[in-house]
Amino acid sequence: MLTIFGTIALDTTRTSKNIKYRIMGGAATYASLSSSKYTSTNIIGIIGYDFPHMYKDILDRHVNTKGIIVKDNEKTFHYDSSFDPTLTVRTANKTELNVIENFEPSVPEEFIDSKYIFLANNDPVQNKKMQSLFSDPEFVVCDTIEYWINNKYDQVIEMIRNVNGIIIDSQEARLLTHEYNLIKCAKEIKELGPELVIIKKGENGCMLFYKDIICVYPSIPIENVVDPTGAGDCYAGGFLGYLSKKGKINERTFREAAIYGNIMGSFAIEDFGVNKIIDISSSDIEKRLQFYKELLRF
Repeated sequence: MLTIFGTIALDTTRTSKNIKYRIMGGAATYASLSSSKYTSTNIIGIIGYDFPHMYKDILDRHVNTKGIIVKDNEKTFHYDSSFDPTLTVRTANKTELNVIENFEPSVPEEFIDSKYIFLANNDPVQNKKMQSLFSDPEFVVCDTIEYWINNKYDQVIEMIRNVNGIIIDSQEARLLTHEYNLIKCAKEIKELGPELVIIKKGENGCMLFYKDIICVYPSIPIENVVDPTGAGDCYAGGFLGYLSKKGKINERTFREAAIYGNIMGSFAIEDFGVNKIIDISSSDIEKRLQFYKELLRF
């Protein structure tokens, strides 16, 4: 069983061609919808009175939402950001924590025995509390973002010390370790405790570090990129979803999961928000896998 904890948001996303106001987003949203393509997924998070019913209905159709709390007197977490014309540089315009600021995490009884846990890029204090509420998880993976590294650095470090793996963006990895070389970044992060470190590099793919192994996976080339928001979270969802489906913690499964993570990230960027992710089928995933295999064949 896979349970994902993190933000459920209303995002305002600005590109040079379009602006989308308060569309469904959030790390837990993207990750859980992505992982649901591979395995049954539970989501834990909090939303406010302004979260549209149609968005909640989408989550209800794809994941177990018994872990979502509705706060009737507060607004949903809101993140406003802009992308440059190349869609490779993102600027945070506004972060409104709202309901997540004082959120006290809880786990529904039926989620407690989850073997796989993803602590998405949420408040590290809340993530650590959440981890302690599960009975005996087999593999716990976390993520973090610039906001938490800058505002709660010590707590981020403490969170990382207590997990089995971390999936983190290259910019955050450099900010966290004060190193530029990503191999050095991964080495420093592994010294904190996690046996698995995955560094996401956006359009340049990802790097997987496990024991003394380094694996590098290119991204899947997409001609029409619309919105990169959530691609990294969809990567994490694909990775954890496949890992949960296989039920094996080893090098081979990690390698395979990294590929499925790349596949899910490539779908996410083809439309705004979660629009593309919710519509893809298993045959769509298989077709993209075959394309990826041809891409790597030599």
